[in-house]
Amino acid sequence: MKRTEKSTNRIVLAFLAGCLALTLAAAPVPAEETDTPSASVDLGVFSKYVWRGYELSDDGIVIQPSFTVGYKGVSVNLWGNLDTNASEDDGDDETQFNETDLTLSYEKSFGMVTTGVGYCYYALDAMKDSQELFASIGLDVFLAPTLTVYREISYLPGWYFSFGLSHSFELREGITLDLSGSIGYMISDDDEVAEVDDALNPTSEKYSGFHDGNLSVGLTVPLGEYWTVSPMIAYSFPLTDDADNLIEATSISGESDFLYGGVTVSFAF
Repeated sequence: MKRTEKSTNRIVLAFLAGCLALTLAAAPVPAEETDTPSASVDLGVFSKYVWRGYELSDDGIVIQPSFTVGYKGVSVNLWGNLDTNASEDDGDDETQFNETDLTLSYEKSFGMVTTGVGYCYYALDAMKDSQELFASIGLDVFLAPTLTVYREISYLPGWYFSFGLSHSFELREGITLDLSGSIGYMISDDDEVAEVDDALNPTSEKYSGFHDGNLSVGLTVPLGEYWTVSPMIAYSFPLTDDADNLIEATSISGESDFLYGGVTVSFAF
């Protein structure tokens, strides 16, 4: 009964946060389209690495560099994760560069509708490398609703659906307050990703269902023409009892709810 009440409270929290965003948000500003080549370099420093509800770092700071180039809707992104307190097999902790992701994508707008497709290769140290195909559709309307569908095609095949809302409020001199929220639904096609019972033991049932929610608030602060600084704080939480069990069973800390934050410095031209 305790777990059922906990899950209900999380869903209510997500619903209330969405209602608050709907109440506060103003009409969106249409994005400017350009055929000019672009490039950006980002460096993020965060208290924790959380991905789709899973805790992928322990107590150390994570440093995440990223480089993106784009032209006429086509973009290439190279992203990495440096864990300053990664656990070794012998029990010791050390700094490790333990993930490198390469993403290729194409995006096209049709009036207020924006569609995208892409491919991502995850080069991982802790497990086998992974590959995903994805497709997205978003609307340039109130709260910019966006649905993205991911399909794992190599290791641990399955589906992940993400629905998100976001909005930025301009405060002063180009500074914006950025709010976002998302929910994820996961379907596993592999027996290795199975449901976990209340004792945190795996069952024979493949895992599927509403998985994780994420709420974040941040600032974007421009520094001159090319630089921006973006501090943020986020809260990640499971949406159901099954998700709570799975995330808790696989997390490093034995928890399933994570409050984390950090700052990203960006140079774009």
